[in-house]
Amino acid sequence: MSRKSLYLGLWTALAASVAIPAAAEPVFNRIASFPVADNLPKDADKSKPTSSEIITASEDGKTLIYSDSPYGAIGFVDITDPAEPQTGGIIKVEGEPTSVATVGGNVLAAVNTSESKAKPSGRLDVIDIATRKLKATCDLGGQPDSVAISPDKTFAAVVIENERDEELNNGEIPQMPSGNLKIFSLKDGAPDCATMKTVDLTGLSEIAPSDAEPEFVSINSQNQIAVTLQENNHIAVVDAATGKIVSHFAAGTVDLDKIDVKNDGAFKFDGSMKGVLREPDTVKWLDNDRFVVANEGDYKGGSRSFTIFTKDGKVAYESGPSLEYKIAEAGHYPDKRNKKGVELEGAEFAKFGDTPYLFVASERGSMVGVYKDTGADPEFVQLLPSGIGPEGVLAIPSRNLLITANETDLVEDGGARSHVMIYELKDQKPNYPLIVSSTKDDGTPVGWGALSGLVGDLKESGKLYAVSDSIYYSAPTIYTIDAKQTPAKITNALVVKRGGQAAQKLDLEGITTDGDGGFWLANEGDQAKLVPHAILNVNDKGEIKKEIALPDDLLPNQIRYGLEGITRVGEGDDAVLWMLIQREWKDDEKGFVKLLRYDIKKKEWSAVSYPLDKTEKGWVGLSEITAHDGQLYIIERDNQVGANAVNKRLYRVALDGLKPAKIGEKLPVVEKTLAHDFMGDLKASNGYVAEKLEGFTVDSDGNGYAVTDNDGVDGSSGETMFFNIGKVQATN
Repeated sequence: MSRKSLYLGLWTALAASVAIPAAAEPVFNRIASFPVADNLPKDADKSKPTSSEIITASEDGKTLIYSDSPYGAIGFVDITDPAEPQTGGIIKVEGEPTSVATVGGNVLAAVNTSESKAKPSGRLDVIDIATRKLKATCDLGGQPDSVAISPDKTFAAVVIENERDEELNNGEIPQMPSGNLKIFSLKDGAPDCATMKTVDLTGLSEIAPSDAEPEFVSINSQNQIAVTLQENNHIAVVDAATGKIVSHFAAGTVDLDKIDVKNDGAFKFDGSMKGVLREPDTVKWLDNDRFVVANEGDYKGGSRSFTIFTKDGKVAYESGPSLEYKIAEAGHYPDKRNKKGVELEGAEFAKFGDTPYLFVASERGSMVGVYKDTGADPEFVQLLPSGIGPEGVLAIPSRNLLITANETDLVEDGGARSHVMIYELKDQKPNYPLIVSSTKDDGTPVGWGALSGLVGDLKESGKLYAVSDSIYYSAPTIYTIDAKQTPAKITNALVVKRGGQAAQKLDLEGITTDGDGGFWLANEGDQAKLVPHAILNVNDKGEIKKEIALPDDLLPNQIRYGLEGITRVGEGDDAVLWMLIQREWKDDEKGFVKLLRYDIKKKEWSAVSYPLDKTEKGWVGLSEITAHDGQLYIIERDNQVGANAVNKRLYRVALDGLKPAKIGEKLPVVEKTLAHDFMGDLKASNGYVAEKLEGFTVDSDGNGYAVTDNDGVDGSSGETMFFNIGKVQATN
C-alpha cells in the first residue's frame, strides 16, 4: 500500500503544550526512570518479578542501592549522570533483603532468613559498595524490617518485626514471638556484632502488648531512635547509647469525614470513618523534637493521613484526607481501595539549601506529596508522579536529587516493571500533573480517571469533553475539560443516566457531539457480562434518549474487543457516524479491522477495512477516531508498556472517495497515512511509556489534543498524559 507524505503543521513540543507560569521558586521534576529488571544478569529470566523497595545511596550520592526482595538481591544503580542512570548490577544474598542503609563505603543490608512466621530469623550483612563483596554479617535472632544509621555514624538500629501470619487467626495479633529493636555500635563503617543491644518493646502498647511488631526506625542528631509499631498503633523513642526507652505513646486515632468508603465503581466523597487507628509505618525526624509518620493504616485500615508528633506524644499536625484530596484531583485515587484510601506509606525529610522539605509517598496512589516544613503546619508545594507502589523515598540534597523506589512489578500480567525514579530540584516549571479536577463547593474533589475518549466543543476553543470507561461502572461520566488552563482542568462531571439513575452495563470508549447540544457515545460490549456493543445518544443532561445496537449481521462475529471511538461527519439529515472496532473480529482477515459507518437518518450500517501495523510483541489495535477537515484521524497502538512499547501512532484516512460496503459484503481496504508518532510525547515526562493512548480530538481552532487512560490506577501508576500537539493541518 502506498503512503502519501503528510505534515501536520506546527506540531508543538510537549513541554510547550503544558507550559506553566514561571515558578517563583525551585520545584522538583522527574528526570529519569530506571527499570530494575535491567540490572539482572544477561542469563537471568527477566519474565520473573523484581522489585526496588527500600533505597539508599553512597555517601557521594552517585550510586543508588536498593533491596530487591523477590529476587533475593541488593541492586546498584550508577547515577553519576542522574538523567542517564546506568546499570550497576546486583549481589545475591542468602535470604530476602528487607532494608538497606549506607555508612562509609559499606551498605548494611537487613536480610530475612526465616523458616516460617513462627520461627523467624535474620541477619545484618555488610557489603562493600566498591567491590560488591560481602565483608561481614551479624546474626539478628529474628526477622528484620528497617535499618537506620545515626547522623554521627556511631550507631545502627534495626527493627526486628517478626511479622504476623496474615493467614493465621485472620491476621490478628498477638502472634509469638514478639519483635524488638537491635542497636549496634559502628566502627570503621561496620557494625560491631559484639555490641548488639536488644531493646524489649513488649508491655508498651494497649493493643497486643505481648507482641510488639516494630515497623520502621529513624535516628536524630541526639542519637534518639524513633520506632513505629504499626500493628500495635504505638510509637517509642529509645536512647541509642543506653538502649533505654525515653518515651512511648499510642499513635491515636483520626476521625475522617467526606471520604470515599465504598468500592462501588464511583467517586463518592461523602462517607465517614470515626476513631480510625493511625497505624504508622515510616517515621522520619524533622528535628530533635518532632518527627513525621506516614499512617498507612494497613492492619485495621483506613487512616490515609500523615501526622507530625513531638517526641513526648503531642500531635503537632494531622493531615487528615487533605493529601488524598490532592491525589484524587490529579486522577490518582484508587477506587478499588476505598476503605484504605491512598495508603500513605513512605516518608523522607531533608534540607535543600536552607529549605526543609518533607516528602510523603502514597503506595496506592503512586504519588509523592512535597511539603515545606514550617515548624507548624506544613506548606504544600507539589505532587510528583511515581512508579507503581512507591515504598522507599530518598533525598540527596548535595546533588539536589530526590529518589523513589517503587516495589510493584507487573511483568507477569504484561504490565509495567518495578522502577527507580529520579527527580531534580531546580528553577523550572512543574511538568506534572498535566490535568487536574476542580474542587466542589463542599471542599471535596471531583473524582476522575480512566479517560477513554475525547471530543472538542463545537464553538469554544480549548473546551473538550471526555468519557470514563468501565472502571467506574456504577457512574459512567462525561467530563468537561478546560484545556486552556495549565494544567488542564476538569470543570464538570455529568453522569450518564437511564430514567434519572446512573446507567449500568456501560463501558464508554468514545464520544462525539450530536449537533443539538448532546452527545453520541460508543459503548464497548462484553457478551460475558451482558454489556451490549452499542451507540447511545444522550442529551445535555446526560439522559440516554436513544440506544442503537450493532447490526445483527455483525454480532455473531463479536469478541471482547469492540467499539473504541466515535465521530460525526456532516450536519442535520446528512450526518453520519463513524466508529472503529479495536481488534479483529471473527470475520476479519488477520491484521485488518473494521471502521463502521452509520447513517443516522436512513438507519443504515456499512463498513470499510483498516490495515493494522505489524508487531513483534502483543497485539496492535485502534483506540480513537476523530473527523477533521475531510480526514478521519485514527489512533493505532500496541498493548505494550515501557521499553516494549513501539506503536503509539496517529494515522489519517481521507473521507473523499471512501466507499463503505454493506455488512456481510467484501469490505474495501482504506489507505492510511502517518500523521504523528506519539512516542516522543509519551517519553517526555521521563517515566515509563504508558500503554493506553486512548483519546484524540481537534478543537474548534484546529488544535489537536491527546490523552492516555490510566485504568483508574488499577494495575498502573495512575499517570494521565494530556497534551496539545498544535494545529492539525493535512497537506499532501
